[in-house]
Amino acid sequence: MTFLNALHSQRLFFDGGTGTLLQAQGLKGGELPETWNLLHPDRISNLHRAYLAAGSNILCTNTFGANALKFPAGGQFDLEELVTAGVRLACEARDADPRPDVFVALDMGPTGKLLKPMGDLDFEDAVALYAQVVRAGAAAGADLVLIETMSDSYEAKAAVLAAKENCDLPVVVTTVYGENGKLLTGGTPASTVALLEGLGVDALGVNCGLGPAQMLPIVKQLVEYASVPLIVNPNAGLPHACDGCTVFDVGPAEFAVHMGTIADLGVQILGGCCGTTPDHIRAAVEVCRDKPFTPAVDRGRTLVSSYAQAVEIGPAPVVIGERINPTGKKKFQQALRDHNIEYLLNEAFAQEEAGAQVLDVNVGLPEIDEPALLVEVMESLQAVLPLPLQLDTSDPEAMERAMRRYNGKPMLNSVSGKAESMAALFPLVKKYGGVVVGLALDENGIPPTAEGRLAIAKKICDTAAQYGIPRKEIVIDPLTLTISSEPEAAKVTLEAVGRIKKELWVSTILGVSNVSFGLPKRELVNTAFFTMALQQGLDCAILNPNNAAMMGAWRGYQALMGLDPQCGRYIAAYGGQETPAAPVAAGDGPSLTDCVLRGSKEGAAQAAQAALDGGKPPLDIVDSVLIPALDQVGQGFEKGTLFLPQLLMSAEAAKAAFEVVQNAMSGEDRPSQGAVVLATVKGDIHDIGKNIVKVLLENYSFTVIDLGRDVAPERIVEAAGQPGVKLVGLSALMTTTVVSMEETIRQLRETCPQVKIVVGGAVLTPAYADQIGADCYAKDAMATVRYAKEIYQD
Repeated sequence: MTFLNALHSQRLFFDGGTGTLLQAQGLKGGELPETWNLLHPDRISNLHRAYLAAGSNILCTNTFGANALKFPAGGQFDLEELVTAGVRLACEARDADPRPDVFVALDMGPTGKLLKPMGDLDFEDAVALYAQVVRAGAAAGADLVLIETMSDSYEAKAAVLAAKENCDLPVVVTTVYGENGKLLTGGTPASTVALLEGLGVDALGVNCGLGPAQMLPIVKQLVEYASVPLIVNPNAGLPHACDGCTVFDVGPAEFAVHMGTIADLGVQILGGCCGTTPDHIRAAVEVCRDKPFTPAVDRGRTLVSSYAQAVEIGPAPVVIGERINPTGKKKFQQALRDHNIEYLLNEAFAQEEAGAQVLDVNVGLPEIDEPALLVEVMESLQAVLPLPLQLDTSDPEAMERAMRRYNGKPMLNSVSGKAESMAALFPLVKKYGGVVVGLALDENGIPPTAEGRLAIAKKICDTAAQYGIPRKEIVIDPLTLTISSEPEAAKVTLEAVGRIKKELWVSTILGVSNVSFGLPKRELVNTAFFTMALQQGLDCAILNPNNAAMMGAWRGYQALMGLDPQCGRYIAAYGGQETPAAPVAAGDGPSLTDCVLRGSKEGAAQAAQAALDGGKPPLDIVDSVLIPALDQVGQGFEKGTLFLPQLLMSAEAAKAAFEVVQNAMSGEDRPSQGAVVLATVKGDIHDIGKNIVKVLLENYSFTVIDLGRDVAPERIVEAAGQPGVKLVGLSALMTTTVVSMEETIRQLRETCPQVKIVVGGAVLTPAYADQIGADCYAKDAMATVRYAKEIYQD
């Protein structure tokens, strides 16, 4: 039996935790678990056999942290040798089991690095890191690839591409959500499903971070959106320290009861993560094994996504902002020639503020390098905006390069009924995922009748199906022609919209404003035509969201058709005023506060210089503008209205402004609020959280002594003894390295009792931090900043 056959015909069970069990067998704090594949292979084999005896079908190789960052070339341990040994041990246990449905999953966890632009790891470098592990694991005999514990959807995408480009094994992915239902980088279950299903993973789900009871709301969302089998691998509740080891508070019986509830939701694969043991898995198998199995079904949802949010096409009409397009816009064209990315960003911000839900991005001019510029503009937009994008280009190279690096699942504008067009784009859609705009034209041009456009729409859908692309991923544009030259054009388009919806069950889209080209008072015609198209079932409209009349028609239609519960969005837009306030136009020059809130580095620098040129004192800019703006961003982050990418880009924008102000201070340094030592503890190479804290502390004028990752306790104690240090921040992601954190705290108490200690990381809780002797548990980076301000203001 193959893994895919089993996946679609029966409930499967992953194994459980590894690190905590290895600790019980002697794994020391800071010791890398993967090295035991060579140093203690019998103990790894025994662990695999224990999980098989408990009823597991899927064994995870002991390779979670195996990558070239942790095991570089020329080091004590060879990476490929460790991976090969890890797969071999699991395969030997699999082969000794009499059951036909036992499989080995090559286990790959996060690199511990944030990808650009938030961090310093390039997307392609991340792909290469995972590819090395995939090649070794596939060659050693793994049955599938498990990409797990991903808190960044972009890193998950890099790992999926590495797997699919370097082996032909099934690929499954699990991500980590906080109690707020978000990934670390802001993604939702819906946006994660959109991305991963677009990439063609065979199953997806959630693991780590939470116990089974806390995971239930997230699982319910995954069930609502996912069309592939689901995986749920919770922790055994919350961790705490006991006799120098990490233990968890949910026992096997309680764990099994919760897993039974999760199985009843229709989840196909169950297992465990941190703190779970063979006893937990055995209890879950006993409760869930005989429950009815429900195969995954296509949910029929059409989703586009960014790193932070998903937009569903179908339930209500979607507005796609059209302004990032050089056609007919001389200022925009010049901005492209001048490489003025800030101008483009301001256009994007204005459209977001006006209510656009997706932004069309077209940078095509004959004299520019479109593939390079489209990627750059796309990445710049994604660095500061949460909206999904519609990649708009007729250049196949530009489209592929942008799709590969897009963080999410984009809309794609466009394919036509021409054979050459479909042959160029559909393979890219199959590989990278995306919702495709299909133009109702072919080699013979645009048909003059609705019947002709319907036929081309059908041809596009049928051809897409041959590539394995379902109709839900197609949005047909029947094309809007101007009525000034073709009086019947609007009627034909409207008829085509209605027939495509009813006869093909496919979503539709129009570039609305084309209808009035060449006419006076175009807004009057556009608004009437838009309303008529909505009544025909139009799903998406490409328009200028800064046009109050068009947005009014859109909001009014939704209120009238019961698509706006309690008219909430309508009232939010128009309550207390006749029309919405006009958004800031792209060229109006946003304030310094706005630039920081938006994460616009270049704009913040320019606004800071403008403030200085206007006579504002440098320190006044810092105290009355920059620090309050950072506080506002931090408050949004803590409330869940802003997410990590926005937090970091706002910090970078503030830093750019600080540098301008610094240069105006005649060489005077900004006064430091104090020195803070930061380190990721011994044995842990995951420094994402530490690096985020560093960026924010520096913006708040703290001097940061960054010791890096995998730092020995003695080195941290030495740094803490430097003059002026009152605070040490320690980070750990893995359960196996919390003991290193506890030892570091013990040594700090002995040598530097005057120093306060703040700790953070995915495996920590307030109670756990208290047990290991920390002064403060920081649930996020802003909490660390607040605590540092308290310490140094005392």
